[in-house]
Amino acid sequence: MEIFSQLGTALGLASLAGINLYLTAFVAGLAIRFDWIDLAATHENLAVLGHDWVLATAGILMVVEFFSDKIPWIDSAWDALHTIVRPAGGVLLGLGALGDMDPAILAIGGLMSGGASLTMHGAKAGTRLLVNMSPEPVSNSVASVAEDGLVLGGLTLTALAPILAFFVFVILLGVALWIVKKTFGTVLAIWRNRRRTKAEKSQPV
Repeated sequence: MEIFSQLGTALGLASLAGINLYLTAFVAGLAIRFDWIDLAATHENLAVLGHDWVLATAGILMVVEFFSDKIPWIDSAWDALHTIVRPAGGVLLGLGALGDMDPAILAIGGLMSGGASLTMHGAKAGTRLLVNMSPEPVSNSVASVAEDGLVLGGLTLTALAPILAFFVFVILLGVALWIVKKTFGTVLAIWRNRRRTKAEKSQPV
C-alpha cells in the first residue's frame, strides 16, 4: 500500500500544479515548514519546499498569479506562458513525492506527472478561453476562486488520505481530458464562426 501512498501524493501534487503551481508549492511548503503534516521518509525530497527562499519565491509568484488570474484575457496570456512551466513544476513535485526509486520507475513517474500537469493545465486554459468569450465580467473571478478552492481541497486530501487521492485524481484527470476536448473544440468553432461572420460583413453588398 506504500506505493499507492507515494503515487497518490505524486499524482495529487502534479495534477494540482497544472491548475496553480505556485499555490500548490507554497501551501505544501508551509505544511512542511510548520509541521502541519508528518513528512514520511519516502517524501524527504519534498522538504525543500519548506526552505525560506523557496517559500518566498512561491509566495511572491502566487500573489502575482492571484491577481493576474482574475483579469479577462490576462489570465489566458498567463496560462499560455505557463504551458511549459506548470508541467515542468509538476514533474519536479511528482519526482519529489516518489523519493528514491529505481531510475526506470522514476522516469515513468516523471512522464506521468508531466502528463497529469499538462492535462489539468489544458482543462484550465481551455475553460478560461471560453469564460473570456462570455460577456459576464464576474466569471473570471468566480472561476479563479473555484480553482484555488480545488487546489486547497486537493492538497488537504493528498495530505490526509494519499491512497484515496490517487483514485480521486485518476477520475479527475479523466474528466479533465474530456473538458480539454470539449472546450478547445468549442473555442475553435467560435473562432471559425467569427471569422466567417467578419468575412461576410466585409464583402460588398
